[in-house]
Amino acid sequence: MLIAETTALTGCAHGFPVHGDGPGWEGFDGYLPGRLLRPAASGRLFLISGIHVPSRVRRQNQDRAWNLARRLQKRLLTDHGAAVAVTLVNRSDHRAVEALRSWGWRYVDGDTPRTAPLGPFRVLVLEI
Repeated sequence: MLIAETTALTGCAHGFPVHGDGPGWEGFDGYLPGRLLRPAASGRLFLISGIHVPSRVRRQNQDRAWNLARRLQKRLLTDHGAAVAVTLVNRSDHRAVEALRSWGWRYVDGDTPRTAPLGPFRVLVLEI
């Protein structure tokens, strides 16, 4: 977990490294493409389970490098030596998907309404 604060808590990001053989894959069955197995096997895949920032951060300056959410996710990944991050987002949570995509997250290659795995979630990927 990484915490940002001034005189009060201003945001946090949390997650954990995912290894090719560990329990970190739980919940991702059927969602991750094979190309992410190599970073997982080498310990360079990181699962971000949450980024919590004030609502204004989700709406303003989303594409700026100094955006708090962008800085939190980058620092968390850099501190863990990750090359790729993944997160699961509820398919119907359009606001979360929009915010994450504005912070640099992308759909998994080939993820279209016809080819995406069925289920309540969608995978987003962030490459450093």
